[in-house]
Amino acid sequence: MRELLRQAITTIEKLPAEVQDAMATRLPAEAADEQAWVAQFEVTTDVQWDRMVERVRQAMAAKDLTPLDDVFPPSEPS
Repeated sequence: MRELLRQAITTIEKLPAEVQDAMATRLPAEAADEQAWVAQFEVTTDVQWDRMVERVRQAMAAKDLTPLDDVFPPSEPS
């Protein structure tokens, strides 16, 4: 086990049982999601990347973009 993961588990162990259970439930799903992304990136060709870049450039030129702050508004300070 990597040291960073060991530290994370040590931190999680200090949390209430229901929070530990919630986090433990999410970890396998996060790992599977990460593996899926890695697999997808591994098979993405240069031609596909070039097409994606061109689409982004076209959207930028057409100003057909939504600012991230509109999608994910900044949270109010506590």
